[in-house]
Amino acid sequence: MPAVHHKLLLEEALQDSPQTRSLLSVFEEDSGMLTDYTNKLLQSMQRVFGAQSEMGLATEQLSQQLLEYEKKNFALGKGDEEVITTLQSFAKTVGELNSLHSELANQMADSMVFPLIQFREKDLTEISTLKEIFGIATDEHEAAMVKYSRLPKKKENEKLKADLVKEVAYTRRKQHQASLQYYCALNALQYRKRVAMLEPMLGYTQAQISFFKKGIELVSKKMDNFLSSVSNMTQSIQAQLDTEAEAMRAAQRELLSVEDTVYMPDKDTEPVNRTLIQKAGYLNIRNKTGLVTTAWDRLYFFTQGGNLMCQPRGAVAGGMVLDLDNSSVMAVECEDRRYCFQITSPSGKTSMILQAESKKEYEEWICTVNNISRQIYLTDNPEAVAIRLNQTAIQAVTPITSFEKRQEGSPNPDRAKPGGAHATSSGSQKSGAAPEPEDLIAPGTPIQFDIMLPASEFQDQNRAGGRRTNPFGETDDDCSTESDDSLLQQVFAVRFLGSMAVRCGDNQEVIYEAMRQVLAARAIHNIFRTTESHLMVTSSNLRLIDPQTQVTRISFQLGEVCQFAAHQENGRLMGFVVEGRDWSDGDEEGEPSFSAFVFESNTEGEKICYTISLAKDITEAKKDPEALAQLMKNMPLTNDGKFLLLEPETGDMTNGAGQEDLESEA
Repeated sequence: MPAVHHKLLLEEALQDSPQTRSLLSVFEEDSGMLTDYTNKLLQSMQRVFGAQSEMGLATEQLSQQLLEYEKKNFALGKGDEEVITTLQSFAKTVGELNSLHSELANQMADSMVFPLIQFREKDLTEISTLKEIFGIATDEHEAAMVKYSRLPKKKENEKLKADLVKEVAYTRRKQHQASLQYYCALNALQYRKRVAMLEPMLGYTQAQISFFKKGIELVSKKMDNFLSSVSNMTQSIQAQLDTEAEAMRAAQRELLSVEDTVYMPDKDTEPVNRTLIQKAGYLNIRNKTGLVTTAWDRLYFFTQGGNLMCQPRGAVAGGMVLDLDNSSVMAVECEDRRYCFQITSPSGKTSMILQAESKKEYEEWICTVNNISRQIYLTDNPEAVAIRLNQTAIQAVTPITSFEKRQEGSPNPDRAKPGGAHATSSGSQKSGAAPEPEDLIAPGTPIQFDIMLPASEFQDQNRAGGRRTNPFGETDDDCSTESDDSLLQQVFAVRFLGSMAVRCGDNQEVIYEAMRQVLAARAIHNIFRTTESHLMVTSSNLRLIDPQTQVTRISFQLGEVCQFAAHQENGRLMGFVVEGRDWSDGDEEGEPSFSAFVFESNTEGEKICYTISLAKDITEAKKDPEALAQLMKNMPLTNDGKFLLLEPETGDMTNGAGQEDLESEA
């Protein structure tokens, strides 16, 4: 290290010559430049330290984020188990690296940033302070010399002269001491600045070397085999991606090599298929927006069983638009648009006008609706019709919910067979053990959120030559007179929540499990809207009535209701199980099938259950005149001979019908 050649001579401090002052100015300029450089260097080092500290925080966050991958439960994450395990190993390694980064940040703070701050605060601040003291002492000495120089020649005042001489001597000594301290500090600064420049970088380099050594030990001892396996796995995935990408490019080239007529809406080259019983595609539907104004919306329509469904773009599931049973379809002219046709319900009260995008689609939609309405549901043998149309009977007569999952490679839905599980459920109950949810309801059973009859009722009514109840239309005229002679008529305001097939009908637990699954499915699929209806309980049947139109949406014979219960905690929830028959296996008698219906009432569900129980008692009592007379004697009756409930409904009936009379009649 070369020696310092320039320094201030302490012997010349007392004389304070111009040459000494000139050299002093050089030292002061050098000190000022050193101060500016030190401040900038400290900012750079603090930035490096801040980046290293941020690196530690970032690696810690990265480690936590790698662990979050497992908790995301991606819907398409099947087969990610190996990736999850690898990410967990990486998270552990990153956590160890985080400790190394934190240690490196602490070493930088101690050996790089702190020495430079100490040099600035101690040495450079000392120079600045001594400079101020030296300047004050110089000014005081100059002022004393001015006073001494003004002593008059005549009548010298010895006392004044002596005071001025003492003052000059005092200020000169003071200036001499300040200059000596100042000169010594400036001379020492030439050595200290070299140490101050080298020591922080020495600490920084040593800290980095220690960090790299520990990192190499970590990687070489623990990570070699792991990184090799991860590299092989990524190469394998990349090879699979390349193969899949090439297959997709080939498929893309094949799909794009078709003729332009494929993209043209009215250039169909294939003949019209007039034997379809299922159809799906986009149609324009005509909606009224005012008294005379209309709007057309393009929506996706499809048929399921005997129903026309509609699913808006982005919706989770489709909803029922129209019941096609006994409906009529015809071509119409509408607003100068092509390919329009109209579907009308049997009652004639509900109709909709739809528009297809091509003539082929237009004709196939009309034929499909006709086939569903006439060739399937109005024939005595729907299976034979389905075979003639190259379809299965299940597809022809069974309504399929939007939430069903089809088995891979199979055109038929994976439907639960509630009848087949009934024996197992009964056996488990006889053994005294609490039934499992799988014993009550088959896993994956679809849930209907709209009023639609079970499949067994479709087939039962078709075999009998009758016509099934229209969920959103009027029923047969004779249905309205079935309950005229009923001894009990009680109406409750309810909201239908959902229905599903169950495996047994002799256990209230199946109702509670159905309630749980229906409410969970509504929450998962964000289905919160419900429509209020009137549930009429009579001594012969249960009927769900539209409160606006008084149209019966669905009805059940009281003998079909094999179980009913209210929720144990939420008293407004109630449900019942309906027993039917399933002829899908070709059995003449049919296998028993059960469906659970869940409702939310405006009053306590126990009241509805009590009314259903009373209705069953009345039905049983009708078989024995003496028992019926005894029951009528024990229960209060109205003037027309109908049973009067002691706690009438108040506030449950809409349109102000709830408080008209203590007797509950529809």
